[in-house]
Formats: sequence, structure tokens, C-alpha cells
Amino acid sequence: MQSTTAAAESAADAAFRREFGDAFFDRLWQLNPDWAIAVGYYKYADRLIVPDDKARAAQLEQDERWLKSLHRIDPTKLSPNLRADRAILVNAFETDRWALTELRSWQWNPSNYNVADPFALLASLEYAPLEQRLRTILARLENVPAYYAAAKRAVANPTREHTELAIEQNRGALDVFGNDLERQAATANLTSAERQSFSRRLAAARAAITDYVNWLAELDARFVSGAERARSFRLGRELYGRKFELEIQSGETAEQLYARALEEKERLLTRMALLTDLLWPKYFPNAAPPDDRFERIGKLIMKLSERHVPPEQLVAAVKRQIPELEQWVRDHNLIDLDASKPLAVRETPLYKRGIAGASIDSPGPYDPGAPTYYNVTPLDDLSPERAESWLREYNDWMLPILNIHEAVPGHYVQLIYANRSPSLIKSIFGNGAMIEGWAVYTERMMLESGYGDDKAEFWLIYSKWNLRSVCNTILDYGVHVLDMSEADARDLLVRQAFQTPQEAADKWKRVQRTSVQLTSYFSGYAAIYDLRERFKRERGDAFDLKRFHEQFLSYGNAPVGVIRELMEQPAPH
Repeated sequence: MQSTTAAAESAADAAFRREFGDAFFDRLWQLNPDWAIAVGYYKYADRLIVPDDKARAAQLEQDERWLKSLHRIDPTKLSPNLRADRAILVNAFETDRWALTELRSWQWNPSNYNVADPFALLASLEYAPLEQRLRTILARLENVPAYYAAAKRAVANPTREHTELAIEQNRGALDVFGNDLERQAATANLTSAERQSFSRRLAAARAAITDYVNWLAELDARFVSGAERARSFRLGRELYGRKFELEIQSGETAEQLYARALEEKERLLTRMALLTDLLWPKYFPNAAPPDDRFERIGKLIMKLSERHVPPEQLVAAVKRQIPELEQWVRDHNLIDLDASKPLAVRETPLYKRGIAGASIDSPGPYDPGAPTYYNVTPLDDLSPERAESWLREYNDWMLPILNIHEAVPGHYVQLIYANRSPSLIKSIFGNGAMIEGWAVYTERMMLESGYGDDKAEFWLIYSKWNLRSVCNTILDYGVHVLDMSEADARDLLVRQAFQTPQEAADKWKRVQRTSVQLTSYFSGYAAIYDLRERFKRERGDAFDLKRFHEQFLSYGNAPVGVIRELMEQPAPH
């Protein structure tokens, strides 16, 4: 009986792999060549899909076919790993279908349309000889005017906030099609006809981008004058709740996570008040602490925030800290690092600015040897007052925590492990809550290992940073579902969470331009931390922290709930 069952399970696994193996991914990348480039798959890199009704219909039709195939597969007959893959794919295609038919951000979010990133990757990543890459770029350039013409036809009743973002980022996109790319084409070993064609198509691409920017600027002017009314950026309860369910995949509702965040906020504030009372005599020996808890904590944080790098040294300071963090991780046996996978700290490209001050661009599993970029936005464009505000937020205590989150052992390390996963499905169909949750988890894990010499100052500033993740959830749900005002958002962020006015202003801009993503930090962190603590209790002296980290990351970018089920499986004999 056992052998028959095993054979049936093996047959089910084999059928799943046939249906969702190489041919499936090939079709996926045909429909999504930009995404394919981002994960290092270049077979269809010469294609630029025009985002028109025909392309959306083709995507929707394919999603329906894949969902039908998945529903024909009995998950109970699959092995645990493939059962997890099936669940991930079902969620991915249901999310795509819902986004196309219900959310419809392709209509109201003009920033969805930007051709820059794939072109920038093709120009900079040395996956093939320069001439081959330039010919790929040449083929893609042909469709840029049609791409932006389709974008203009698609945009209807947009939000003003996403219109402004689209203007900002597409102006930045012009930098990708500027002198550097023209110089590459002029000096490469191309034929005279290819160089002439390159020059014509490059000029046409710049003209199309400029036209789109100008068209959006005219639309924005009508919003300002009142001649046209913009759509609200707030999603509302129904859309927000469904988007949260599909994207976070935590098993709880958005409202439940919001309630948890309110409780965690109070717990953190209680801890911060205790740390403040401990540190107060050291920094204010001749002053009595204020009675108001927020005022007392805030005053001490402001004092600590005076220590920060000069604005012109920000990027250099980040570069210096990365090797120090790597050495700490190795010395304390927290997780294996792969020295063969380079991390390059760089200034954030112009076309990527406008959302976050720091971010990671990681190569996908098809091209894991390509560099990972740690983008840090310089402060050159800020006034001295705004730059000082930003630097006070990322002070000498906070900047290392940011680098832990974004780089080591946060996003950079996690994404290297994801590229090694034997399941392409788990690596490619990434869950944002797991990815962001891991980065938030590593902040606490590093301090628990003794990083920062267990100083109360470090724990206070870390608690403020952790409070930010919690308040991200409160802010996001509050704004998109409960109609939180800008004034109330500012009070939450500045007075109750001790963020600088510049950080609060940036976060208000971000919550207008994104939705649900800000909840992924607290949701994922809480799930990972809870899992670790449960394993520690259950396994006692047999628990190995490094082994836990490496096993957790071995499942790619799967949702934490999926990883938890796989880690709970008994070890094979």
C-alpha cells in the first residue's frame, strides 16, 4: 500500500513538473520580457511589450489557462515542496487576474509606464558581448514610441500623486537614453546602418518619453487648476483588504494586522521609556525628564541624533560599513556568506528615485553572478535643512541598522540564498512580506548577537526603527482604509514614532504612491520571529541559530506560512 501511494505521489509530482517546468517559464518570459531581464533571463530581451488591450487580454487569457491546469492537480497527491509551489502559483495568477480586472492600476497609475529599467540593465550587465547587447537594445527601442502611445490611451482618471511620480521617474528615464548609451553605440563594433538606426531610434525614444512627460504635466496642471478632478489615491476598504490578502499571504486580515500593530506600538513605547529613563542622567545630568512620555523619549532621541555623518560622506559611509557587517556575521556564526557574489554600493539612478532613500537591486536566479546593487540616494538635491533632517534620522546609531536591513545579513544575503533555491517557482514568485520580514528580523537578530556592544543607545534607536515598521502598518491601513489625514499621519510619525519631519514627509509621499507594501515589514517580521522562538522552545539545546537561518532561506522567496509548513516536515530518513 505504501509503495502504491509513493508511486502515485511520484506520478503527481512528475505531472506537475511537466506542466510547470521549462515550457511554463518560457511562456511566462515571452509574456513578461521585462521581468525576465530583471531575473537574468535574456532569451526574449529584444522584445518590448506594448501595454495595450491586446497585451492585457493575452496575459489574462494565459492566467486563466494556468489556473485551470493548477485546479486539475490534486494538491494532496503532491510532495510538500511541490504542494507549496502549486499554492504559490495559484496565488500569483489570481493576483494577476484581480489586478487586471478589479484593481486596474494600469488605468489610474501612470507611473506603471516606464521603459528605463530593462534598458539600463541591458546596457550595464555584461551577460553578453557589448555588440550583442546593443543589438538587443536596438530591437527594443523600436517599440518605445508605441509603448508610450499605448500608455496615454490606457491612462484614465489617474491619481494626482501617481501622475507626479510618473513625471518625476520618466524625466529620470531620459538619463538612461542619454549620452552614455549614445557613446556606447558610436564606439562599438556595429555596422554603419546599425549605428544610424540606433541614433534614429534613440532620438525617437527620447521624444516619446518627453511627450509622455509633457502630456502628464498638462494633465497635472488641469488637476491644479480644478479643470479636471483626480481620482483619490486611497484604495478603500474592499480593494485594500483583497490586495492585502493576495500580496501578504499571512493568513490574517488587514484589520487583524492593524490591531496587532497597535498593541506592538504600545509594547515598544513602554520599552523605549525604560531605556530613556536609564540613559537620561548620562545625556541630561542637570535636567529633570519631562513627565510626558513622548516628549521624554523624543528629547533623548533628538540628542542622540546629533551624531551623524556629513552629507557629502553618506554614500562613502555606507560603503565602509558593509565589510564590517560581513565580518561580524562570520565571526558570530550567524549565516554563511558567499564572497563570490559582489555587492556594489552606488548612487540611486535618477529613474528609480522618488520612493525610498535606499534599496537593493538583485540579479535573479538565471544570472546569479551579476552584481547586486545597493542604491543609496545622495542628498545633493536637498536643502541644507532637509539634508540635516534626513541625516538626523539616519544617525550614527541608525545607519548601521539600515545597512543591516538592506545589505548584510538582510536583503542582499537573503536574495543570494533565494537564487540558490532548487525551486525556481519559490525564487521568482517572491512574497514581499517574507522578503521585507527577513530584513526586519535580521536587525533584531544582529543586536541580539551583541552587535553595538549591547549599548542602551543602540537598543533605543533600534526600538525606534522597529517602531517605524510597526507604524508603517498603522499608517498604511489608516490612510487607505480609515481616511487618516496628513496632519494625523504626521502626528503618528513625528510625535508618536519620533521620526524627523523629512522622514515623515517622505513617508507621507510614499503612502500616497504605494499601498499594502508598507505592511509587509511588520507582518513578515512578526511571523519569522514567532517561528524562530517556537522552534527554540520546542528544540531546546538542539536548536542551532545558523541552521535555522539557512534552512529558512533555502526555500526561496516563499511566504512565511509556506516556509513554516516545509520546516515542520520531518527530516527524510
